[in-house]
Amino acid sequence: FRFGVQASPTWSWLKSDVSYLENGGSNWGLKLNFMMEKFFQPNFALTSGIGFGFNHGGTLQSGYAQYRPWIGSDLAIDLNESDTLSLPEKSKLHYRLRYVEVPLGAKILFGTGEDSNLQFYAEPVIVLGFLTQAFGDIRGAGSKFDINDQNIRQDVNGLALSWGFGGGAEYAISGRTSLIGGFFFQNQFTDITQKARAKVDTGSNWSDEKAKTSFRSVTLRIGVITN
Repeated sequence: FRFGVQASPTWSWLKSDVSYLENGGSNWGLKLNFMMEKFFQPNFALTSGIGFGFNHGGTLQSGYAQYRPWIGSDLAIDLNESDTLSLPEKSKLHYRLRYVEVPLGAKILFGTGEDSNLQFYAEPVIVLGFLTQAFGDIRGAGSKFDINDQNIRQDVNGLALSWGFGGGAEYAISGRTSLIGGFFFQNQFTDITQKARAKVDTGSNWSDEKAKTSFRSVTLRIGVITN
């Protein structure tokens, strides 16, 4: 067994499957992970642990002139109180999400020689995420609609599944302890948004719309591991 910790800066952004929601910006965040590895061969291990992801998410930009997001949450403005209230076109919806994450993966080590302290690794992973906090801002909609730090927990799914792949290097600083550095890409394949949580003006009436949204992230891994 080997155990380790890492504190890694993360860059994340959102992707929607509908044309009226475009990527409008990214988030810088942080991952704190406690890692565990169980080796079955000198160069092959199963990996797991627990992690804390801060400020995941990003910004979506509305391409609809009549659009009402986050209709399940108690916002500082009530977009549902009349048909005359809706976000103007190009409004930006900023998501800030926190997760507790449990990864499960495999690690393959590639040595550079028997006497070398340097090894390279590749690591495919499945990540199970549990939402702990969800805050949102509305920007670029004018003073009537712009709001900050709104609790949008009711409009964000509590469970997230992602796949990821990482690679990098380990450098042994003693017989038991190594420094870790590398990059990790994570792609969520479940939906962040709850079903039918946006309303769009179709020209004659308001209708619920299902827009799948997920986040992607790139992490710079920095850590230490020991046995």
